[in-house]
Amino acid sequence: MILRSLNIANDRAGVAALEFALVAPILMMLAVGIAKFGLVMNNYVILTEAVADGARIFALERGDPDTDPYSDAVGQVQSTASNLTTASLTITLSVNGTTCTTDATCNTALSTAQGQPATVKATYPCDLVVFGVNFAPSCTLSSSTTEMVE
Repeated sequence: MILRSLNIANDRAGVAALEFALVAPILMMLAVGIAKFGLVMNNYVILTEAVADGARIFALERGDPDTDPYSDAVGQVQSTASNLTTASLTITLSVNGTTCTTDATCNTALSTAQGQPATVKATYPCDLVVFGVNFAPSCTLSSSTTEMVE
């Protein structure tokens, strides 16, 4: 009987499985967190490129009465950022610090703004929820590009 209890005390079978069971949830959370962070960074790169494209279009639309600078710039941002949810994008355009919200106001602002800054800003919410835990509850991606009006 004593010999049998000594064998049980020295038996190490299953220790590795138990250690893995204790560490696996932490490793899974870490792996999923890294993947989520990578997706957020990808969204930021897409947003930055989209805003740069929109600013380029916006700054070039001065002087032509048939242009729709606001619609064209917003449309360019949305089409470049096609992987992002369009309804979640917030896009703001301004000429020389003055915000314009329609094609008419942007046309008026651009008509006298040669050499002045034209800015396109956009924000997009980011999602860093991993297994029900939100690691950045107030996370918002933001990008701004300023071009000189041609």
